Amino acid sequence: MTRKYGYFVSVLAALFIAGSGDVYAQVDRDELEKSQTPVAFINYEGPHARIETRAQIRNIGYSLGLQVNAGTARPGAPNRYFVIHLVTAPEAGKLDADIFGLGVDTGVDHIRNLRRIVQGYLEGSYGYTEQDASLLAEYITIYNAVYRGHWDYFTGRYKNPVVSYLSSEKAGLSIRYDEWPGQTLMLIPLGPGGLSSVDTSSLSDSRITEELRREDDRGIEQRRDMVDLKEREAGQAEQRATAEREAIREEERRIAEERAQVNRDRDDIAREQERNRADREAGRITPEQARGREEALEERGRDADRREENLENREDALAERRDEAQRSQDFAERKTDEAQREREEIARDQQEIIDQEGSRPAAAGIIGVSILTPDSSAGRVTSIDPLSGAELKQSAISTVRARTFTRAGDKILAVAGEDRGNYAVRLVEISGDTLEMVKQGDDDIHPQSLLWVNGGDLYAVTFSDGAARLGRFNTDLARQALSPVTVHPLASVIFSGNYIITQRADGSVMLLNQRDLSEAFPGRNGG
Repeated sequence: MTRKYGYFVSVLAALFIAGSGDVYAQVDRDELEKSQTPVAFINYEGPHARIETRAQIRNIGYSLGLQVNAGTARPGAPNRYFVIHLVTAPEAGKLDADIFGLGVDTGVDHIRNLRRIVQGYLEGSYGYTEQDASLLAEYITIYNAVYRGHWDYFTGRYKNPVVSYLSSEKAGLSIRYDEWPGQTLMLIPLGPGGLSSVDTSSLSDSRITEELRREDDRGIEQRRDMVDLKEREAGQAEQRATAEREAIREEERRIAEERAQVNRDRDDIAREQERNRADREAGRITPEQARGREEALEERGRDADRREENLENREDALAERRDEAQRSQDFAERKTDEAQREREEIARDQQEIIDQEGSRPAAAGIIGVSILTPDSSAGRVTSIDPLSGAELKQSAISTVRARTFTRAGDKILAVAGEDRGNYAVRLVEISGDTLEMVKQGDDDIHPQSLLWVNGGDLYAVTFSDGAARLGRFNTDLARQALSPVTVHPLASVIFSGNYIITQRADGSVMLLNQRDLSEAFPGRNGG
Protein backbone atom coordinates (compact mmCIF):
# COMPACT_ATOMS: atom_id res chain seq x y z
CA MET A 1 0.00 0.00 0.00
CA THR A 2 1.62 3.30 -1.05
CA ARG A 3 -0.42 5.53 1.27
CA LYS A 4 -2.15 4.81 4.54
CA TYR A 5 -3.74 6.98 7.21
CA GLY A 6 -1.01 7.52 8.07
CA TYR A 7 1.03 8.04 5.28
CA PHE A 8 3.42 9.38 7.82
CA VAL A 9 6.27 11.86 7.43
CA SER A 10 8.76 12.93 10.04
CA VAL A 11 8.87 16.40 11.49
CA LEU A 12 12.16 17.18 9.75
CA ALA A 13 10.51 16.88 6.39
CA ALA A 14 7.44 18.75 7.57
CA LEU A 15 9.44 21.65 8.99
CA PHE A 16 11.31 22.18 5.83
CA ILE A 17 8.58 21.35 3.35
CA ALA A 18 6.08 23.25 4.70
CA GLY A 19 -19.85 17.67 33.47
CA SER A 20 -21.83 14.79 34.53
CA GLY A 21 -24.53 12.53 33.13
CA ASP A 22 -25.10 9.08 31.72
CA VAL A 23 -21.72 7.39 31.55
CA TYR A 24 -23.06 4.83 29.10
CA ALA A 25 -23.50 7.33 26.29
CA GLN A 26 -21.62 6.08 23.27
CA VAL A 27 -19.83 7.40 20.23
CA ASP A 28 -22.13 8.86 17.58
CA ARG A 29 -20.62 7.28 14.48
CA ASP A 30 -22.79 9.34 12.16
CA GLU A 31 -20.69 12.38 13.07
CA LEU A 32 -17.46 10.53 12.42
CA GLU A 33 -18.29 10.15 8.75
CA LYS A 34 -18.77 13.75 7.65
CA SER A 35 -15.26 14.15 6.28
CA GLN A 36 -14.71 16.88 3.71
CA THR A 37 -10.99 16.76 2.89
CA PRO A 38 -8.32 14.07 2.54
CA VAL A 39 -6.31 13.36 5.67
CA ALA A 40 -2.60 12.44 5.72
CA PHE A 41 -1.11 12.50 9.21
CA ILE A 42 2.47 13.69 9.69
CA ASN A 43 4.21 11.62 12.38
CA TYR A 44 7.67 11.13 13.78
CA GLU A 45 9.17 8.09 12.07
CA GLY A 46 12.46 6.90 13.46
CA PRO A 47 14.33 5.59 16.50
CA HIS A 48 13.30 6.45 20.07
CA ALA A 49 15.43 6.64 23.18
CA ARG A 50 12.59 5.03 25.18
CA ILE A 51 10.06 2.66 23.66
CA GLU A 52 6.74 1.91 25.38
CA THR A 53 4.85 -1.29 24.67
CA ARG A 54 1.48 -1.33 22.96
CA ALA A 55 -0.12 -2.31 26.26
CA GLN A 56 1.45 0.65 28.04
CA ILE A 57 0.22 3.04 25.37
CA ARG A 58 -3.30 1.58 25.37
CA ASN A 59 -3.45 1.75 29.16
CA ILE A 60 -3.07 5.53 29.07
CA GLY A 61 -6.55 5.74 27.60
CA TYR A 62 -7.93 2.67 29.34
CA SER A 63 -7.29 4.07 32.81
CA LEU A 64 -9.08 7.29 31.86
CA GLY A 65 -11.98 5.27 30.48
CA LEU A 66 -12.36 3.24 33.67
CA GLN A 67 -12.63 6.46 35.65
CA VAL A 68 -15.35 7.83 33.36
CA ASN A 69 -17.17 4.50 33.60
CA ALA A 70 -17.03 4.80 37.39
CA GLY A 71 -18.63 8.24 37.27
CA THR A 72 -15.67 10.64 37.16
CA ALA A 73 -16.51 13.48 34.79
CA ARG A 74 -12.99 14.91 34.40
CA PRO A 75 -10.26 12.28 34.80
CA GLY A 76 -6.63 12.88 33.96
CA ALA A 77 -4.24 15.81 34.35
CA PRO A 78 -4.43 19.04 32.31
CA ASN A 79 -0.76 18.86 31.36
CA ARG A 80 -1.02 15.25 30.28
CA TYR A 81 -3.93 13.21 28.91
CA PHE A 82 -7.38 14.13 30.17
CA VAL A 83 -11.07 13.70 29.39
CA ILE A 84 -14.07 15.96 29.97
CA HIS A 85 -17.22 13.81 29.91
CA LEU A 86 -20.26 15.93 29.05
CA VAL A 87 -23.77 14.50 28.90
CA THR A 88 -26.36 17.18 29.61
CA ALA A 89 -30.02 18.06 29.00
CA PRO A 90 -31.31 17.96 25.39
CA GLU A 91 -30.47 21.03 23.36
CA ALA A 92 -32.14 21.45 19.98
CA GLY A 93 -30.74 18.24 18.51
CA LYS A 94 -27.13 19.07 19.40
CA LEU A 95 -24.61 16.50 20.56
CA ASP A 96 -23.03 15.54 23.85
CA ALA A 97 -19.33 14.70 23.71
CA ASP A 98 -16.28 13.40 25.44
CA ILE A 99 -13.47 15.92 24.99
CA PHE A 100 -10.17 14.04 24.83
CA GLY A 101 -7.33 16.47 25.52
CA LEU A 102 -3.57 16.28 24.95
CA GLY A 103 -1.69 18.47 27.45
CA VAL A 104 1.65 20.20 26.97
CA ASP A 105 3.62 17.28 28.45
CA THR A 106 2.16 14.51 26.30
CA GLY A 107 4.69 12.57 24.27
CA VAL A 108 2.54 10.80 21.67
CA ASP A 109 4.09 11.43 18.25
CA HIS A 110 2.47 8.89 15.92
CA ILE A 111 -1.15 8.57 14.86
CA ARG A 112 -1.15 4.82 15.44
CA ASN A 113 -0.20 5.38 19.09
CA LEU A 114 -2.77 8.13 19.52
CA ARG A 115 -5.36 5.72 18.14
CA ARG A 116 -4.23 3.06 20.62
CA ILE A 117 -4.79 5.54 23.44
CA VAL A 118 -8.27 6.42 22.15
CA GLN A 119 -8.98 2.72 21.62
CA GLY A 120 -8.09 2.01 25.24
CA TYR A 121 -10.35 4.83 26.36
CA LEU A 122 -13.32 3.44 24.44
CA GLU A 123 -12.71 -0.03 25.87
CA GLY A 124 -12.49 1.27 29.43
CA SER A 125 -15.33 3.78 29.35
CA TYR A 126 -17.97 2.11 27.17
CA GLY A 127 -17.01 -1.55 27.06
CA TYR A 128 -16.22 -1.75 23.36
CA THR A 129 -14.29 -4.79 22.21
CA GLU A 130 -10.70 -4.26 21.14
CA GLN A 131 -11.62 -4.60 17.47
CA ASP A 132 -14.58 -2.21 17.59
CA ALA A 133 -12.66 0.31 19.69
CA SER A 134 -9.74 0.22 17.25
CA LEU A 135 -12.05 0.83 14.32
CA LEU A 136 -13.79 3.72 16.07
CA ALA A 137 -10.48 5.26 17.12
CA GLU A 138 -9.42 5.45 13.48
CA TYR A 139 -12.60 7.26 12.52
CA ILE A 140 -12.40 9.58 15.54
CA THR A 141 -8.92 10.79 14.64
CA ILE A 142 -9.85 11.33 11.00
CA TYR A 143 -13.05 13.13 11.99
CA ASN A 144 -11.20 15.49 14.30
CA ALA A 145 -8.49 16.19 11.73
CA VAL A 146 -11.08 16.98 9.05
CA TYR A 147 -12.91 19.49 11.26
CA ARG A 148 -9.81 21.07 12.79
CA GLY A 149 -10.28 24.83 12.39
CA HIS A 150 -13.99 24.57 11.47
CA TRP A 151 -15.24 26.49 14.51
CA ASP A 152 -18.70 27.12 13.07
CA TYR A 153 -19.15 23.38 12.70
CA PHE A 154 -18.29 22.67 16.33
CA THR A 155 -20.49 25.46 17.70
CA GLY A 156 -23.39 24.46 15.46
CA ARG A 157 -23.19 20.74 16.13
CA TYR A 158 -22.37 20.42 19.83
CA LYS A 159 -24.23 21.51 22.96
CA ASN A 160 -23.26 24.73 24.70
CA PRO A 161 -21.61 22.95 27.70
CA VAL A 162 -19.32 21.14 25.24
CA VAL A 163 -18.45 24.28 23.30
CA SER A 164 -17.70 26.15 26.53
CA TYR A 165 -14.63 23.92 27.03
CA LEU A 166 -13.37 24.38 23.46
CA SER A 167 -11.43 27.06 21.64
CA SER A 168 -11.19 27.62 17.91
CA GLU A 169 -7.40 27.01 18.03
CA LYS A 170 -7.53 23.70 19.88
CA ALA A 171 -10.76 22.00 18.80
CA GLY A 172 -10.07 18.91 16.70
CA LEU A 173 -6.74 17.32 15.79
CA SER A 174 -3.86 18.74 13.75
CA ILE A 175 -2.40 16.43 11.11
CA ARG A 176 1.07 17.34 12.49
CA TYR A 177 2.24 15.44 15.56
CA ASP A 178 4.38 18.38 16.76
CA GLU A 179 1.19 20.46 17.05
CA TRP A 180 -0.61 17.95 19.30
CA PRO A 181 0.77 18.71 22.80
CA GLY A 182 -1.17 21.51 24.49
CA GLN A 183 -3.10 22.26 21.30
CA THR A 184 -5.55 19.37 21.00
CA LEU A 185 -9.12 18.94 22.22
CA MET A 186 -10.51 15.97 20.29
CA LEU A 187 -14.26 15.50 20.28
CA ILE A 188 -15.86 12.08 20.59
CA PRO A 189 -19.55 12.63 19.65
CA LEU A 190 -21.86 10.69 21.97
CA GLY A 191 -25.22 9.02 21.44
CA PRO A 192 -27.81 7.58 23.83
CA GLY A 193 -25.93 4.40 24.73
CA GLY A 194 -25.27 0.82 23.74
CA LEU A 195 -23.82 -0.58 20.52
CA SER A 196 -26.88 0.38 18.49
CA SER A 197 -26.70 4.01 19.62
CA VAL A 198 -23.64 4.50 17.42
CA ASP A 199 -25.02 5.84 14.17
CA THR A 200 -23.27 4.41 11.12
CA SER A 201 -26.01 5.31 8.64
CA SER A 202 -23.97 7.73 6.54
CA LEU A 203 -20.65 5.85 6.57
CA SER A 204 -20.97 4.44 3.09
CA ASP A 205 -21.63 7.88 1.60
CA SER A 206 -19.04 9.83 3.56
CA ARG A 207 -15.75 11.37 2.58
CA ILE A 208 -14.10 9.06 5.08
CA THR A 209 -15.23 6.04 3.09
CA GLU A 210 -14.07 7.73 -0.10
CA GLU A 211 -10.72 8.39 1.56
CA LEU A 212 -10.40 4.71 2.41
CA ARG A 213 -11.26 3.81 -1.18
CA ARG A 214 -8.25 5.85 -2.38
CA GLU A 215 -5.94 3.30 -0.80
CA ASP A 216 -4.41 0.61 -2.96
CA ASP A 217 -6.59 -1.94 -1.17
CA ARG A 218 -9.63 0.41 -1.26
CA GLY A 219 -9.80 0.25 2.54
CA ILE A 220 -11.47 -3.14 2.21
CA GLU A 221 -10.55 -4.36 5.68
CA GLN A 222 -11.78 -1.28 7.54
CA ARG A 223 -14.97 -1.08 5.51
CA ARG A 224 -15.66 -4.78 5.99
CA ASP A 225 -15.18 -4.36 9.75
CA MET A 226 -17.64 -1.47 9.74
CA VAL A 227 -20.18 -3.54 7.81
CA ASP A 228 -19.77 -6.30 10.36
CA LEU A 229 -20.41 -3.78 13.11
CA LYS A 230 -23.54 -2.56 11.34
CA GLU A 231 -24.85 -6.10 11.02
CA ARG A 232 -24.31 -6.64 14.73
CA GLU A 233 -26.07 -3.36 15.42
CA ALA A 234 -28.99 -4.54 13.32
CA GLY A 235 -29.15 -7.85 15.16
CA GLN A 236 -29.02 -6.18 18.54
CA ALA A 237 -31.69 -3.66 17.55
CA GLU A 238 -33.93 -6.47 16.24
CA GLN A 239 -33.54 -8.34 19.52
CA ARG A 240 -34.27 -5.17 21.46
CA ALA A 241 -37.40 -4.47 19.41
CA THR A 242 -38.65 -8.05 19.79
CA ALA A 243 -38.03 -8.11 23.54
CA GLU A 244 -39.70 -4.73 23.97
CA ARG A 245 -42.78 -5.75 21.99
CA GLU A 246 -43.15 -8.89 24.14
CA ALA A 247 -42.77 -6.79 27.31
CA ILE A 248 -45.37 -4.33 25.99
CA ARG A 249 -47.86 -7.14 25.33
CA GLU A 250 -47.34 -8.47 28.85
CA GLU A 251 -47.80 -4.99 30.34
CA GLU A 252 -50.96 -4.46 28.26
CA ARG A 253 -52.34 -7.75 29.61
CA ARG A 254 -51.59 -6.73 33.20
CA ILE A 255 -53.12 -3.28 32.72
CA ALA A 256 -56.25 -4.79 31.23
CA GLU A 257 -56.60 -7.20 34.16
CA GLU A 258 -55.98 -4.47 36.72
CA ARG A 259 -58.42 -2.10 35.03
CA ALA A 260 -61.08 -4.80 35.00
CA GLN A 261 -60.49 -5.27 38.73
CA VAL A 262 -60.76 -1.49 39.33
CA ASN A 263 -64.06 -1.47 37.45
CA ARG A 264 -65.33 -4.41 39.51
CA ASP A 265 -64.28 -2.64 42.69
CA ARG A 266 -66.12 0.52 41.60
CA ASP A 267 -69.26 -1.53 40.92
CA ASP A 268 -68.95 -3.10 44.38
CA ILE A 269 -68.54 0.36 45.93
CA ALA A 270 -71.62 1.66 44.11
CA ARG A 271 -73.73 -1.31 45.24
CA GLU A 272 -72.56 -0.95 48.83
CA GLN A 273 -73.27 2.79 48.79
CA GLU A 274 -76.82 2.09 47.59
CA ARG A 275 -77.28 -0.56 50.28
CA ASN A 276 -75.94 1.83 52.92
CA ARG A 277 -78.48 4.47 51.91
CA ALA A 278 -81.30 1.92 51.99
CA ASP A 279 -80.30 0.63 55.44
CA ARG A 280 -80.09 4.18 56.79
CA GLU A 281 -83.47 5.19 55.35
CA ALA A 282 -85.08 1.96 56.69
CA GLY A 283 -83.60 2.59 60.11
CA ARG A 284 -81.66 -0.63 60.10
CA ILE A 285 -78.49 1.29 61.01
CA THR A 286 -77.91 4.46 62.93
CA PRO A 287 -76.78 7.70 61.23
CA GLU A 288 -73.36 7.28 62.84
CA GLN A 289 -73.05 3.77 61.38
CA ALA A 290 -74.13 5.05 57.97
CA ARG A 291 -71.48 7.81 58.09
CA GLY A 292 -68.80 5.29 59.05
CA ARG A 293 -69.75 3.03 56.14
CA GLU A 294 -69.82 5.99 53.74
CA GLU A 295 -66.36 7.19 54.81
CA ALA A 296 -64.92 3.70 54.32
CA LEU A 297 -66.56 3.48 50.86
CA GLU A 298 -65.22 6.93 49.92
CA GLU A 299 -61.68 5.82 50.87
CA ARG A 300 -62.13 2.73 48.70
CA GLY A 301 -63.23 5.04 45.89
CA ARG A 302 -60.16 7.24 46.31
CA ASP A 303 -57.97 4.11 46.21
CA ALA A 304 -59.67 3.09 42.96
CA ASP A 305 -58.98 6.59 41.59
CA ARG A 306 -55.31 6.27 42.50
CA ARG A 307 -55.11 2.88 40.84
CA GLU A 308 -56.86 4.26 37.76
CA GLU A 309 -54.40 7.16 37.59
CA ASN A 310 -51.50 4.74 37.87
CA LEU A 311 -52.93 2.66 35.02
CA GLU A 312 -53.26 5.78 32.86
CA ASN A 313 -49.63 6.71 33.55
CA ARG A 314 -48.55 3.21 32.64
CA GLU A 315 -50.54 3.42 29.39
CA ASP A 316 -48.85 6.74 28.59
CA ALA A 317 -45.47 5.10 29.19
CA LEU A 318 -46.49 2.24 26.90
CA ALA A 319 -47.05 4.70 24.07
CA GLU A 320 -43.40 5.82 24.31
CA ARG A 321 -42.24 2.24 24.58
CA ARG A 322 -44.17 1.35 21.41
CA ASP A 323 -42.47 4.25 19.64
CA GLU A 324 -39.08 3.09 20.93
CA ALA A 325 -39.73 -0.48 19.77
CA GLN A 326 -40.68 0.84 16.34
CA ARG A 327 -37.54 2.98 16.22
CA SER A 328 -35.45 -0.07 17.06
CA GLN A 329 -37.18 -2.07 14.34
CA ASP A 330 -36.69 0.70 11.78
CA PHE A 331 -33.06 1.03 12.84
CA ALA A 332 -32.48 -2.71 12.42
CA GLU A 333 -34.02 -2.71 8.95
CA ARG A 334 -32.02 0.35 7.90
CA LYS A 335 -28.76 -1.16 9.14
CA THR A 336 -29.50 -4.43 7.38
CA ASP A 337 -30.11 -2.60 4.09
CA GLU A 338 -26.95 -0.52 4.51
CA ALA A 339 -24.82 -3.55 5.32
CA GLN A 340 -26.10 -5.43 2.30
CA ARG A 341 -25.51 -2.48 -0.01
CA GLU A 342 -22.01 -1.82 1.35
CA ARG A 343 -21.05 -5.48 1.07
CA GLU A 344 -22.00 -5.31 -2.59
CA GLU A 345 -19.83 -2.18 -3.01
CA ILE A 346 -16.92 -3.89 -1.29
CA ALA A 347 -17.31 -6.92 -3.54
CA ARG A 348 -17.17 -4.68 -6.62
CA ASP A 349 -14.02 -2.99 -5.33
CA GLN A 350 -12.41 -6.32 -4.60
CA GLN A 351 -13.11 -7.50 -8.12
CA GLU A 352 -11.63 -4.31 -9.57
CA ILE A 353 -8.47 -4.84 -7.51
CA ILE A 354 -8.18 -8.40 -8.82
CA ASP A 355 -8.69 -7.21 -12.40
CA GLN A 356 -6.10 -4.44 -12.04
CA GLU A 357 -3.52 -6.71 -10.45
CA GLY A 358 -3.99 -9.21 -13.23
CA SER A 359 -3.22 -6.58 -15.87
CA ARG A 360 -0.40 -4.82 -14.02
CA PRO A 361 3.15 -6.05 -14.83
CA ALA A 362 5.29 -6.78 -11.81
CA ALA A 363 8.36 -4.60 -11.38
CA ALA A 364 11.16 -5.15 -8.91
CA GLY A 365 12.28 -1.76 -7.68
CA ILE A 366 15.79 -0.45 -7.16
CA ILE A 367 16.09 0.96 -3.65
CA GLY A 368 17.73 4.26 -2.78
CA VAL A 369 17.18 7.39 -0.70
CA SER A 370 15.56 10.67 -1.69
CA ILE A 371 16.90 13.69 0.25
CA LEU A 372 14.11 16.01 1.34
CA THR A 373 15.85 19.34 1.90
CA PRO A 374 18.93 21.14 0.57
CA ASP A 375 20.60 21.58 3.97
CA SER A 376 20.14 18.11 5.46
CA SER A 377 20.96 14.58 4.37
CA ALA A 378 17.74 13.26 5.94
CA GLY A 379 15.39 11.56 3.52
CA ARG A 380 13.08 8.70 2.68
CA VAL A 381 13.92 5.26 1.36
CA THR A 382 12.52 5.06 -2.16
CA SER A 383 11.89 2.24 -4.61
CA ILE A 384 12.45 3.10 -8.30
CA ASP A 385 11.19 1.20 -11.35
CA PRO A 386 14.33 0.14 -13.27
CA LEU A 387 12.40 0.12 -16.56
CA SER A 388 10.87 3.59 -16.41
CA GLY A 389 12.63 5.40 -13.57
CA ALA A 390 9.24 6.04 -11.98
CA GLU A 391 8.90 6.04 -8.21
CA LEU A 392 7.13 2.91 -7.01
CA LYS A 393 7.07 3.46 -3.26
CA GLN A 394 8.39 5.70 -0.51
CA SER A 395 8.94 4.93 3.14
CA ALA A 396 7.12 6.74 5.88
CA ILE A 397 10.37 7.18 7.78
CA SER A 398 11.98 10.39 6.57
CA THR A 399 14.99 10.73 8.88
CA VAL A 400 17.28 8.26 7.12
CA ARG A 401 20.73 9.79 6.59
CA ALA A 402 21.30 9.35 2.87
CA ARG A 403 25.09 9.28 3.25
CA THR A 404 24.85 6.28 5.59
CA PHE A 405 22.45 4.16 3.53
CA THR A 406 24.13 0.84 2.78
CA ARG A 407 23.59 -2.89 2.28
CA ALA A 408 25.20 -5.59 4.36
CA GLY A 409 24.36 -8.98 2.91
CA ASP A 410 20.60 -9.08 2.47
CA LYS A 411 20.03 -6.27 4.98
CA ILE A 412 19.49 -2.58 4.36
CA LEU A 413 21.18 -0.51 7.08
CA ALA A 414 21.49 3.20 7.82
CA VAL A 415 21.63 5.87 10.50
CA ALA A 416 18.27 7.54 11.15
CA GLY A 417 16.37 9.62 13.67
CA GLU A 418 16.40 12.96 15.46
CA ASP A 419 18.50 14.14 18.38
CA ARG A 420 15.86 15.73 20.63
CA GLY A 421 13.29 14.86 23.29
CA ASN A 422 12.48 11.16 23.41
CA TYR A 423 13.79 10.71 19.89
CA ALA A 424 17.19 9.26 19.10
CA VAL A 425 19.70 8.88 16.30
CA ARG A 426 20.41 5.18 15.98
CA LEU A 427 21.50 2.49 13.59
CA VAL A 428 18.43 1.07 11.89
CA GLU A 429 17.54 -1.87 9.68
CA ILE A 430 15.04 -1.20 6.90
CA SER A 431 12.78 -3.75 5.22
CA GLY A 432 13.41 -4.14 1.51
CA ASP A 433 9.74 -5.02 1.02
CA THR A 434 7.92 -2.34 3.04
CA LEU A 435 10.81 0.18 3.15
CA GLU A 436 10.00 0.74 6.83
CA MET A 437 12.21 0.46 9.90
CA VAL A 438 12.14 -3.05 11.35
CA LYS A 439 14.88 -2.71 13.98
CA GLN A 440 16.86 -0.03 15.79
CA GLY A 441 20.15 -0.27 17.67
CA ASP A 442 20.61 0.60 21.34
CA ASP A 443 23.50 3.06 20.96
CA ASP A 444 23.15 6.76 20.24
CA ILE A 445 24.93 7.69 17.02
CA HIS A 446 26.39 11.13 16.37
CA PRO A 447 23.96 12.94 14.01
CA GLN A 448 26.83 13.73 11.58
CA SER A 449 28.38 10.27 11.60
CA LEU A 450 28.83 8.28 8.45
CA LEU A 451 28.46 4.50 8.39
CA TRP A 452 31.37 2.33 7.30
CA VAL A 453 31.13 -1.36 6.39
CA ASN A 454 34.10 -3.73 6.55
CA GLY A 455 33.16 -7.36 5.97
CA GLY A 456 30.52 -8.21 8.57
CA ASP A 457 31.31 -5.19 10.73
CA LEU A 458 29.76 -1.76 10.83
CA TYR A 459 31.52 1.31 12.22
CA ALA A 460 29.94 4.58 13.33
CA VAL A 461 30.71 7.48 15.65
CA THR A 462 28.68 7.06 18.81
CA PHE A 463 27.77 9.98 21.04
CA SER A 464 26.97 9.91 24.76
CA ASP A 465 27.68 12.10 27.77
CA GLY A 466 29.11 14.71 25.44
CA ALA A 467 31.86 12.43 24.12
CA ALA A 468 32.27 10.99 20.63
CA ARG A 469 33.77 7.51 20.28
CA LEU A 470 34.08 5.09 17.43
CA GLY A 471 31.90 1.99 17.74
CA ARG A 472 32.01 -1.36 15.99
CA PHE A 473 28.69 -3.15 15.45
CA ASN A 474 27.49 -6.39 13.88
CA THR A 475 24.75 -6.50 11.25
CA ASP A 476 22.16 -7.09 13.99
CA LEU A 477 23.09 -3.57 15.19
CA ALA A 478 24.59 -4.85 18.45
CA ARG A 479 27.74 -3.04 19.61
CA GLN A 480 30.86 -5.23 19.65
CA ALA A 481 33.51 -2.69 20.66
CA LEU A 482 33.92 0.96 21.64
CA SER A 483 37.06 3.03 21.35
CA PRO A 484 38.50 4.00 24.74
CA VAL A 485 39.82 7.20 23.20
CA THR A 486 37.45 9.94 22.05
CA VAL A 487 37.32 10.79 18.36
CA HIS A 488 36.42 13.88 16.40
CA PRO A 489 32.63 14.10 15.86
CA LEU A 490 33.22 14.37 12.10
CA ALA A 491 35.92 11.72 12.01
CA SER A 492 36.57 9.67 8.88
CA VAL A 493 37.39 5.95 8.80
CA ILE A 494 39.89 4.30 6.47
CA PHE A 495 40.66 0.58 6.73
CA SER A 496 44.27 -0.41 6.28
CA GLY A 497 45.30 -3.94 7.14
CA ASN A 498 44.44 -4.53 10.78
CA TYR A 499 44.20 -0.81 11.48
CA ILE A 500 41.64 1.94 11.20
CA ILE A 501 42.90 5.41 10.30
CA THR A 502 40.76 8.07 12.00
CA GLN A 503 41.06 11.30 14.01
CA ARG A 504 41.34 12.12 17.70
CA ALA A 505 39.03 14.67 19.30
CA ASP A 506 41.57 17.41 18.50
CA GLY A 507 41.60 16.37 14.84
CA SER A 508 45.00 14.70 14.83
CA VAL A 509 45.39 11.40 12.95
CA MET A 510 45.59 8.14 14.88
CA LEU A 511 45.49 4.41 14.30
CA LEU A 512 43.02 2.10 16.03
CA ASN A 513 43.00 -1.68 16.10
CA GLN A 514 40.04 -2.88 14.06
CA ARG A 515 38.71 -5.46 16.53
CA ASP A 516 38.77 -3.78 19.95
CA LEU A 517 39.24 -0.19 18.69
CA SER A 518 42.09 0.41 21.10
CA GLU A 519 44.73 2.95 20.06
CA ALA A 520 47.51 1.17 18.18
CA PHE A 521 50.30 3.50 19.32
CA PRO A 522 49.00 5.30 22.39
CA GLY A 523 52.38 6.87 23.19
CA ARG A 524 52.49 8.84 19.96
CA ASN A 525 50.75 12.16 19.48
CA GLY A 526 49.87 12.43 15.85
CA GLY A 527 49.50 16.27 16.15
